[in-house]
Amino acid sequence: MKEYDVVVVGSGAGLLVVERALAHGLNTALVDKGPLGGTCLNLGCIPSKMLVFPGDRVMELRESEKLGITAEVREIDFGRIMDRMRQTVAAGEKHVREGIGLSEDLDLYEDAGHFVEGSTIEVAGKKFRGKKIFIATGARPNVPPLEGIGGIDFLTNETVLQLREKPESIVIIGGGYIAAEYAHFFSAMGTKVTLLQKNGRLVPDEEPEISALLKKRLGNYVSIRTGTEAVSVKKTGSGCSVGAKEKTTGKFTEYAAARVMLASGRTSNADLLRVEAAGIETDERNYIKVNEYFETNRKNIWAFGDAIGKKMFRHVANREASIVWENAGHNKRETIEYLSAPHAVFSYPEIASVGLTEEQARKQYRPRDLLVGKANYSEVARGEAMMEDESFVKAVVEKETGKILGCHIIGPYASILIQEVVNAMALGGDIWSIAEGMHIHPALPEVIIAAFGNLEEAG
Repeated sequence: MKEYDVVVVGSGAGLLVVERALAHGLNTALVDKGPLGGTCLNLGCIPSKMLVFPGDRVMELRESEKLGITAEVREIDFGRIMDRMRQTVAAGEKHVREGIGLSEDLDLYEDAGHFVEGSTIEVAGKKFRGKKIFIATGARPNVPPLEGIGGIDFLTNETVLQLREKPESIVIIGGGYIAAEYAHFFSAMGTKVTLLQKNGRLVPDEEPEISALLKKRLGNYVSIRTGTEAVSVKKTGSGCSVGAKEKTTGKFTEYAAARVMLASGRTSNADLLRVEAAGIETDERNYIKVNEYFETNRKNIWAFGDAIGKKMFRHVANREASIVWENAGHNKRETIEYLSAPHAVFSYPEIASVGLTEEQARKQYRPRDLLVGKANYSEVARGEAMMEDESFVKAVVEKETGKILGCHIIGPYASILIQEVVNAMALGGDIWSIAEGMHIHPALPEVIIAAFGNLEEAG
C-alpha cells in the first residue's frame, strides 16, 4: 500500500496545504471528486457574484428615479449572463487543473474517497495511507425532509448555475445569505420571487435592524414571508407548488411557481468521507470536531474550512489552512481570532459584518460596559448625495478600553466599507485607531467615523 507524507482531502482551501507540502518536497496526494477548486470557485462565491453584479446594476437603474434620473431596463439577456458566469468558472477550474498537472510529487485521486480505517483512505478501489492527513471536504446543500421533495426537480445553489432560461417565477425556501442573494438576483432578472423563511427574521444572524431593513428594501421586489415554514412540495401542471404554515397562526397556504429553490442551510460532508471508520469524532450537526489548533481527536489528522462548520466562508478557510500548515508542518500552536473574521451578504442592499452583534455583546458584557453607535449614510455628505437615508453603520465597543467588538453595515459598498474596521480589529486596535487615519472628505468612509462618533452607553 502506497504511503504519502501528506494527504489532503478537498481541493478548495485544501490546495493551500497542498502547495505548502509540495514546496517542502513532501510526497503528496490530493483527493477530490471534483470539480477541482472547491465550492467557492465552482458552486459558491465566484459564480454567485458573477450573477449578483448584473443584478446590482439593474437595481440601480430601477431606483435611479429618486436622483431625478428616468431610466428603464429594456432587455436582460439571461442566457448571456449565465453563460458568462459558467465560462468564468470553467476557466478557473481549468487553471487549477493545469496547476495540479504541473506539480511534481503530487498524485491526484479524482473521485470520491473515504476512510477505511486509521490513516487509510480508499478512492475508486485504491487504498493508500497518509502520515499526515488534512480534511477540507466542505459542505453541501441541505435538503429538508419536505413531503413530496423526491417528486420534484428542485434547484439548489449548485444546480441553479446550470439554468439556461429564466424562470418566470420561483419559490425560494430559506432566509439566510444564499436565499437573500438569489432572491435579489432573480428579482432583478424579472422573475417573480417568493421567499419562505421559517425564522421570524430574514438573515437572522445579522443585527435585527439590518434584518428588518433588508426585508423592507428587498420586499419592494420580492414577496417575503418570514415565520413561514415550508412543509410540502408537489408538481403541478405549470411547475410546482409549496405548502407552508405560518408559525404563529398555523395557517396553511400554497405558493405556486415554475421552479422551487432550496436555500435552507448546509450539510456536513463528513458522512461521505466516513470519518467514523477512522475514529474521528463529529459534533451534533455531524461536522468534524477539532480543538483550537484544528487537530481532530486522531493524531496527525487535521480538519478546517466548512468541514468543521464554524465560520463557513472561503476567506476564513484560507486563513485556517495557513494556520493548520504552520501547526502541522512546523510544530507550532497557532490559533485564529474569529472575532475579526468578517463576512458579507451580497443582497440588495448589501450587508457586511465583523465581530459581535449588540445582542452577542450583551451576553458577554454588562450593558453598562458597552457603547453602541449608529450613523445613517445620509449623515455624511457622500451618503446624502446618494440619497441613502436608511442605510447605516452600527458599531459595538467596550466602554473602558475603547476596544472595537463589532461593526455592522447595510447599504451600498458595505463589503468595502467594513475593511478598515476589520483591519483595526485584526491589529488589536480601538476606536482611536479608526479616527487616527485621515478620511477623505466628502467620501463614504466618513460614515464609519460618524458611527463611532455617535457612541452611547448600551445600558
